[in-house]
Amino acid sequence: METQTDSITLDRLPVGERGKVLSISLEGAMRRRFMDLGLVPGTVIEAVRVSPSGDPKAYRIRGAVIGIRKSDAGKIQVIPLKGVS
Repeated sequence: METQTDSITLDRLPVGERGKVLSISLEGAMRRRFMDLGLVPGTVIEAVRVSPSGDPKAYRIRGAVIGIRKSDAGKIQVIPLKGVS
């Protein structure tokens, strides 16, 4: 069973790994934007690449690749999915 203690922030999810969104601690327009993109609790998200400068990181969300800044990704809790393809 997955628990909050198993979770990490999205910015810590390694490239090539997937995680399931547990919670989003953003507010206002940014929260709404992510929710409109399908980033809601229960969504599986995959870290696909990091920009040359290290920020933002690209994530695959429901088939689309979206760049998310580290400051925003640090407010999204995910449960890493080990060995799940």
